[in-house]
Amino acid sequence: MIILHDPQCADYGSSMRPEQPLRITRGAAYLRAVHPEWEWRIPAIAGEEALLAVHTPAHLARLQHPPDFDDDTPYFDGIYDHARRSVGAALAAMNLALVQHQKAFAFMRPPGHHATAGQAMGFCYLNQIAIAAVAARARGAERVAVWDFDAHHGNGTEAILDGREGFLFCSVHQFPAYPGTGTRNTANCRNYPIAPHTPRTEHRAELARSWDAVLGFRPDLVLVSAGFDAYARDPITAMALEAEDCAELGRWLHQADASVAAVLEGGYSEELPQLLESFLTAWA
Repeated sequence: MIILHDPQCADYGSSMRPEQPLRITRGAAYLRAVHPEWEWRIPAIAGEEALLAVHTPAHLARLQHPPDFDDDTPYFDGIYDHARRSVGAALAAMNLALVQHQKAFAFMRPPGHHATAGQAMGFCYLNQIAIAAVAARARGAERVAVWDFDAHHGNGTEAILDGREGFLFCSVHQFPAYPGTGTRNTANCRNYPIAPHTPRTEHRAELARSWDAVLGFRPDLVLVSAGFDAYARDPITAMALEAEDCAELGRWLHQADASVAAVLEGGYSEELPQLLESFLTAWA
């Protein structure tokens, strides 16, 4: 397992918000301690050319100055560069999977799957999974699937990839919940909404159904928006998954006949390090 991680991603934010530095620093310390055999790499910061394949020039300019974008998504000094580092990790993970067939996990913040082409929202500033997907197609991958099991709908990823040839987007998420989308399907975007407090077995069944759709697409590359806020004790959701379910998702990736890279999205419980370890160990 290769972990793409830059400690600078913890240099902004505060403990007053769910998406805070401690979710990364605590997880990095834990993973390094329990898996000293894993390789950690600091990724390069993403250049604007990669960003402009997905985002508008006006959006990139807007990220570089105040005011806040919304109540959940404040302006921080340097947030543009922090978001570009997160994109750089996703691009590095994609490249390792697609070219070298390595298992790679981008362990960074901020997350990205809510960011649209022209709007930062939901803790997200740049949509790194969509940028990596588009870059993979440019590198020669004919079929790229994005599988999003974060508890919140990846509305930004869907908006960016909807209707684009060579992509499949599948999202399993709580509904109703932020951002209030993810109930309709299109030709290449499939949603699997889960009601709050749905039993684990039913949630797992929907995850399996979505994963079957991903495999049925016969992708050259699978990019995973790996959010761990569907955990039963996550503070901002109402779902029922446990650590063993995270391990099961990792096993599915391990068994897949495709190159796979994953990017951290949400997950706000104090048990995030253990959830990550369950997922990554099973995948590895």
